[in-house]
Amino acid sequence: MIFIIDDDKIMAECIARACKPIKTQVFTNAIEAAAALNDTLPDLIFLDILLDGPNGFTFLNELVSYTDTAKIPIVIVSNLDFENQNLANYGVVGILDKNKMTPQEIKDYAEQFTQ
Repeated sequence: MIFIIDDDKIMAECIARACKPIKTQVFTNAIEAAAALNDTLPDLIFLDILLDGPNGFTFLNELVSYTDTAKIPIVIVSNLDFENQNLANYGVVGILDKNKMTPQEIKDYAEQFTQ
């Protein structure tokens, strides 16, 4: 199971389509995604940083504060530049630039962490 958290519904759907046939669940904000973690721990999360309401960094801080969710691998999907950022302490295993990413890059992450 993969969680996709992005307030851009078209972008979220493109990510979900690239992950097929792996099951995905799309959330438009961090609050909905955090609530869903009570029922399901995903194998991977694709996370936009600039979200309506609590942003992606707030969500990352929440995840690392619990032992069960701190282990979930995160791929940041954003237009922001994270080139010189070390986000490994937040479980970030990759960063995809929304302007340059390809469906194959998304699929590669999805397959790597859901097998």
